[in-house]
Amino acid sequence: MPIADYQQAAQTIADFLSSINQLGGLRLKYRITAGEGARDPDGLEAREIYVELAGPDAPLVTQHNGELLRAFEAVVAQILRLDPREHDLVSFDSGNFKALRVGELKLSAETAAEQVRKTSLPFSFPPMNSRERRLLHMVFKEMEDLETASNGEGRDRHLAVYIKGQAPPPEPRTFAPRGDRGSDRGGDRRGGDRGGRDRRPGGFGHR
Repeated sequence: MPIADYQQAAQTIADFLSSINQLGGLRLKYRITAGEGARDPDGLEAREIYVELAGPDAPLVTQHNGELLRAFEAVVAQILRLDPREHDLVSFDSGNFKALRVGELKLSAETAAEQVRKTSLPFSFPPMNSRERRLLHMVFKEMEDLETASNGEGRDRHLAVYIKGQAPPPEPRTFAPRGDRGSDRGGDRRGGDRGGRDRRPGGFGHR
């Protein structure tokens, strides 16, 4: 369900970021936009609250493929008690990181589509988070001759694309240890886990 009170949610996020600055010793500025102003113009994110990070330590949040950026999103989603299916309602970005990543994903999708059409064989992308899988789903939705499916579990979850009408690629197999002998024949024993308003508390708040 949509976020009921944008003002309260925006203030909660501002308090969280303020504590990150104070307790974590970071120097982050932030701008929080909620409602219609937060909508993704490309329609690739279902966001209702958009948080833009800046400041001297902003480059830290986009390191390691935006790991800290995604961590902020996950923590805020829990603080706001969003259902896992609603985590996309809150989006963090810094230095246009996500827009650049979208460009990379679109290029990867075009390359994969060309390969699938040429070989008629499915193509599997590397494991990625749910937001990036959703972006790819949206890109391939415009290609009427192709279909997509998400396979794997947890960190191994990835997206596969294949010719429309063909059987989707099989789920990855997992293998359990066989008794005390610990045989791993047949595979890897590691297996796998199967009308808005712009809310800007303090404007660009900072430490």
